[in-house]
Amino acid sequence: MKILKSIGSVLGGIFVGAVLTVATNIVLHLTGVFPPLGQPTGDALLLLATAYRIPFNTVGSYVVARLAPDRPMQHALASGVVGVVVCSVGAVVTWDKGLGSHSIHSLSSRLQCPAPGRAADFV
Repeated sequence: MKILKSIGSVLGGIFVGAVLTVATNIVLHLTGVFPPLGQPTGDALLLLATAYRIPFNTVGSYVVARLAPDRPMQHALASGVVGVVVCSVGAVVTWDKGLGSHSIHSLSSRLQCPAPGRAADFV
Protein backbone atom coordinates (compact mmCIF):
# COMPACT_ATOMS: atom_id res chain seq x y z
CA MET A 1 0.00 0.00 0.00
CA LYS A 2 2.87 2.35 0.81
CA ILE A 3 4.34 1.87 -2.67
CA LEU A 4 1.05 2.97 -4.21
CA LYS A 5 1.08 6.14 -2.08
CA SER A 6 4.64 6.80 -3.19
CA ILE A 7 3.79 6.35 -6.86
CA GLY A 8 0.66 8.45 -6.41
CA SER A 9 2.59 11.27 -4.77
CA VAL A 10 5.14 11.39 -7.60
CA LEU A 11 2.46 11.21 -10.30
CA GLY A 12 0.32 13.81 -8.51
CA GLY A 13 3.16 16.31 -8.30
CA ILE A 14 4.15 15.74 -11.92
CA PHE A 15 0.51 16.25 -12.92
CA VAL A 16 0.36 19.59 -11.05
CA GLY A 17 3.55 20.82 -12.70
CA ALA A 18 2.39 19.67 -16.13
CA VAL A 19 -1.03 21.31 -15.82
CA LEU A 20 0.53 24.63 -14.77
CA THR A 21 3.01 24.47 -17.65
CA VAL A 22 0.52 23.45 -20.34
CA ALA A 23 -2.05 26.03 -19.20
CA THR A 24 0.57 28.79 -19.32
CA ASN A 25 1.79 27.62 -22.73
CA ILE A 26 -1.77 27.70 -24.09
CA VAL A 27 -2.38 31.20 -22.74
CA LEU A 28 0.90 32.47 -24.21
CA HIS A 29 0.10 30.92 -27.60
CA LEU A 30 -3.47 32.30 -27.62
CA THR A 31 -2.33 35.81 -26.66
CA GLY A 32 0.33 35.84 -29.37
CA VAL A 33 3.31 35.95 -27.03
CA PHE A 34 4.43 32.57 -28.39
CA PRO A 35 4.23 31.84 -32.12
CA PRO A 36 1.66 29.34 -33.46
CA LEU A 37 2.34 25.69 -32.66
CA GLY A 38 4.88 24.12 -34.97
CA GLN A 39 6.59 27.44 -35.70
CA PRO A 40 10.15 28.15 -34.52
CA THR A 41 10.44 29.86 -31.15
CA GLY A 42 13.21 32.35 -30.49
CA ASP A 43 15.76 31.97 -27.72
CA ALA A 44 14.22 34.76 -25.64
CA LEU A 45 10.82 33.05 -25.60
CA LEU A 46 12.37 29.68 -24.79
CA LEU A 47 14.22 31.36 -21.93
CA LEU A 48 10.88 32.82 -20.76
CA ALA A 49 9.36 29.33 -20.84
CA THR A 50 12.30 27.97 -18.85
CA ALA A 51 11.90 30.80 -16.33
CA TYR A 52 8.24 30.06 -15.56
CA ARG A 53 8.75 26.31 -15.58
CA ILE A 54 11.26 26.46 -12.72
CA PRO A 55 8.70 27.68 -10.14
CA PHE A 56 6.05 25.37 -11.62
CA ASN A 57 8.39 22.41 -11.19
CA THR A 58 9.13 23.57 -7.66
CA VAL A 59 5.39 23.66 -6.87
CA GLY A 60 4.98 20.19 -8.37
CA SER A 61 7.87 18.88 -6.29
CA TYR A 62 6.36 20.46 -3.18
CA VAL A 63 3.14 18.57 -3.90
CA VAL A 64 5.16 15.36 -4.28
CA ALA A 65 6.89 15.94 -0.95
CA ARG A 66 3.63 16.79 0.86
CA LEU A 67 1.85 13.71 -0.48
CA ALA A 68 4.76 11.33 0.13
CA PRO A 69 4.06 8.78 2.87
CA ASP A 70 7.66 9.16 4.13
CA ARG A 71 11.07 10.44 2.93
CA PRO A 72 9.70 13.52 1.13
CA MET A 73 13.11 14.54 -0.24
CA GLN A 74 13.63 11.19 -1.95
CA HIS A 75 10.18 11.34 -3.51
CA ALA A 76 10.73 14.90 -4.71
CA LEU A 77 14.11 13.96 -6.18
CA ALA A 78 12.52 10.96 -7.91
CA SER A 79 10.11 13.36 -9.60
CA GLY A 80 13.13 15.46 -10.62
CA VAL A 81 14.75 12.42 -12.23
CA VAL A 82 11.53 11.77 -14.15
CA GLY A 83 11.60 15.43 -15.25
CA VAL A 84 15.20 15.15 -16.47
CA VAL A 85 14.37 12.01 -18.46
CA VAL A 86 11.23 13.52 -20.01
CA CYS A 87 12.98 16.80 -20.92
CA SER A 88 15.95 14.93 -22.34
CA VAL A 89 13.68 12.77 -24.49
CA GLY A 90 11.85 15.92 -25.62
CA ALA A 91 15.14 17.58 -26.56
CA VAL A 92 16.26 14.53 -28.55
CA VAL A 93 12.93 14.17 -30.36
CA THR A 94 12.76 17.87 -31.34
CA TRP A 95 16.50 18.35 -31.97
CA ASP A 96 16.31 18.55 -35.78
CA LYS A 97 12.81 20.01 -36.04
CA GLY A 98 14.00 23.63 -36.14
CA LEU A 99 11.77 24.62 -33.23
CA GLY A 100 14.37 26.52 -31.23
CA SER A 101 17.80 26.64 -29.74
CA HIS A 102 19.52 23.41 -28.73
CA SER A 103 21.20 25.12 -25.79
CA ILE A 104 17.86 26.14 -24.24
CA HIS A 105 16.51 22.58 -24.53
CA SER A 106 19.68 21.30 -22.85
CA LEU A 107 19.41 23.95 -20.15
CA SER A 108 15.79 23.00 -19.49
CA SER A 109 16.82 19.38 -18.95
CA ARG A 110 19.52 20.35 -16.47
CA LEU A 111 17.28 22.62 -14.43
CA GLN A 112 14.82 19.87 -13.54
CA CYS A 113 16.68 18.41 -10.56
CA PRO A 114 17.42 21.47 -8.36
CA ALA A 115 13.71 22.32 -8.02
CA PRO A 116 12.74 19.19 -6.03
CA GLY A 117 15.44 19.83 -3.46
CA ARG A 118 14.24 23.38 -2.88
CA ALA A 119 10.61 22.30 -2.63
CA ALA A 120 11.21 19.40 -0.25
CA ASP A 121 13.06 21.73 2.13
CA PHE A 122 9.75 23.45 2.85
CA VAL A 123 7.97 20.26 3.95
